[in-house]
Amino acid sequence: MRKISAFQIVLLASFGAFAVAGVLIFAFAVSGNNSSVVGQVTIWGTLPAAPITQTLQELSDADPDFEQVSYVEKDPATIADELVEALAAGGGPDLYVIRDDDAYESRDRVAIVPYESLSRERFESTFIDAASPYLGQAGVIGIPLVADPLVLYWNRDILSNAGYAKPPAYWDEINEFTRIVTKRSESGGIGVSALSFGEYQNVQHAKEIVGMLILQAGGVLTSYDTEGRLVSALSLSGAGGLQAATNALRFYTEFADPSKEKYTWNRSLPNSRQAFAAGDAALFIGLYSEAKDIQTTNPNINFSLAPIPQRRDVHAVGGGYVYALAIPRTAKNRTGATAIAYKLAGDSASELLSERLGLASARRDVLAKRPPKNELLNSQTVIMRSWVDPATSETDTIFRGMIEDTTSGAFQLSDALQRADRQLQNLLQP
Repeated sequence: MRKISAFQIVLLASFGAFAVAGVLIFAFAVSGNNSSVVGQVTIWGTLPAAPITQTLQELSDADPDFEQVSYVEKDPATIADELVEALAAGGGPDLYVIRDDDAYESRDRVAIVPYESLSRERFESTFIDAASPYLGQAGVIGIPLVADPLVLYWNRDILSNAGYAKPPAYWDEINEFTRIVTKRSESGGIGVSALSFGEYQNVQHAKEIVGMLILQAGGVLTSYDTEGRLVSALSLSGAGGLQAATNALRFYTEFADPSKEKYTWNRSLPNSRQAFAAGDAALFIGLYSEAKDIQTTNPNINFSLAPIPQRRDVHAVGGGYVYALAIPRTAKNRTGATAIAYKLAGDSASELLSERLGLASARRDVLAKRPPKNELLNSQTVIMRSWVDPATSETDTIFRGMIEDTTSGAFQLSDALQRADRQLQNLLQP
């Protein structure tokens, strides 16, 4: 039998104590017990500072632990490098905010919360389905806080002029809608686009949209094999596999095919959100949080938000992002950080934080409250689904290639999909 060193004994004991503390802290958080003392905790994130700081101040009135919690807003373009440098130097935050598509890539940089502390069953019954990427092989990667779902933006003036009182609710209505709403010039140029689908470089959230379409079709993008390894599932044969991905990619890219009747978008047009804000696109799929930016860009635009279109006769599926709190491995106050993460994820704190941020809570019980404070936001959050993205920048490149290989005619659609599948598999298992 292999001997265990004194260091290993201390290390195992510390992990055991951390697990026990986690159980107690989570129990306090869900029950509303605020008796623990956590010390100073610093949080980094890309979410806006003002509403989070306001939330922490309000929470401190009832729980003095929050008096020592501070939040620092970071630039999304630089936060990753700042974290790496700070953690390497033994500094940095006690907690930082991550997004679900960063969960898998962050698993080796964070202190995993063991399932003995927060069980998979407790996690799944507490938080929405889209938070599943935070469920790692050994434990929980991040404690979910808020969600930002994809919604359908629609221009009231364009639709009413075309004879539509509301936007399509199902994808099978889009072809006719696109034919009627799209306006072309005499030279064939697109003046008003019905829907900004088909390309990658000028479609906001192109990867998220295509991923959502695959999930709506019953497909999967990645999955864990019998040995617990994450593998690509784009080309899995059988129901919910290759056919779903093929149908989704074909549906998406045909909007950029000039030979199709539903042609309504091309890569020469501006960014899809800019086109919608300028009144040159009837529909735009974007995050719920983008409404403020669109209104600021064009205060005169007459638009509304609606649910994401669905396939008929199947369960509704949406997309979006789930934000969570992760504990760096090098956190100096790991126990306090764990306590604050659980407290912020508690029902009352989660509800208050979501209201201040203008996002949805990631908790099922908060979303289930009646009457809902924002029915559209809540309903689109409940149907959110996600997939485990192994490395966001690399998969961005893979999806871009898959889409542009198809729309440019460089590859047949099936070949572009198979190529993307191989690239994704190579990324996971070089």
